[in-house]
Amino acid sequence: MKIVVIGAGAWGTAVAISAAANPAGHRVTLWARDAQQVADMQAARSNTRYLPDIALPATLVLVNGAATALTELVAGADLVIVATPMAALRAMLAQLRDCRAPVAWLCKGFEAALPGSSAFGLLAHEVRAQVAPDLRAGVLSGPSFAQEVARGQPSALVAASEHACVRDALVQAFHSPSVRVYANDDIVGVEVGGAVKNVLAIATGLCDGLQLGLNARAALITRGLAEMTRLGVALGARADTFMGLSGLGDLVLTATGDLSRNRRVGLLLAQGMTLPQAVDSLGHVAEGVYCARTVVQRARHLGVDMPISDAVVALLDGQLQPAEAVSVLMERQPKGEGAWASC
Repeated sequence: MKIVVIGAGAWGTAVAISAAANPAGHRVTLWARDAQQVADMQAARSNTRYLPDIALPATLVLVNGAATALTELVAGADLVIVATPMAALRAMLAQLRDCRAPVAWLCKGFEAALPGSSAFGLLAHEVRAQVAPDLRAGVLSGPSFAQEVARGQPSALVAASEHACVRDALVQAFHSPSVRVYANDDIVGVEVGGAVKNVLAIATGLCDGLQLGLNARAALITRGLAEMTRLGVALGARADTFMGLSGLGDLVLTATGDLSRNRRVGLLLAQGMTLPQAVDSLGHVAEGVYCARTVVQRARHLGVDMPISDAVVALLDGQLQPAEAVSVLMERQPKGEGAWASC
């Protein structure tokens, strides 16, 4: 296959490395907007900014985005992977709207509401429907840290799309001895899981940073999964999707893994850092910070109760201190358990 990966952050680079190392012998091109970054990667044969200790395969082709138009690059491709943050997805899909190859994005989150718009922020597939309605597209998601995928450590991903050709292309591109790829046609469920788990990971990081114990962490993850499921079903997803890799799997990884940037935000807030200080210290995007408000907005519009996410937003907005956020959750009235019961 001829595969083009757009965006040379940690995850885009990891996916490009994985595809280039696939025994099927794919021809993989990694496109980066920053000319200096491309030059540095060419010289070091590694992404010194994001994955400095991992060598790039000799067959991986690096392209300077300042000198090569995307339309020219994707011509003749069998699969295009968009590895930009959620905030850049709309503009990128607009450029790819006439692309004939299947397209898949890697970002997880809700788009922030556009300035001057009364509409809520959208999931990635909803953005695609607005700017590139004829594009055959989907998402590659699931529990996966970039460093581990790039090193070839065992991982499992989900290829989600309403289009069978997109699911098939993603399986063909990335299924390998080190990566299992499962196809799923519930793109709503997969995207909701990928977005909400980032918000819940901030809450879990806060819990661990305050040293509330393993009981508290287990309760938070379990009730967070119920929140995630309620929102997903209200948006049209299947409930069983949230028991899979893009729901429970991604939530457990992001909420407990030391490589999680969103969990790290919660830990740093618990230590007394301000939100700008915590975000600046990461050096990477923490999508949960940027989509938490939209998650809560969509939930309220649908009448879905998401108290953990509400508490995270209040914390990020400075309306609650870390210990107060815990008290707000613990002092709620008793409820019945179940995916549809309030936390």
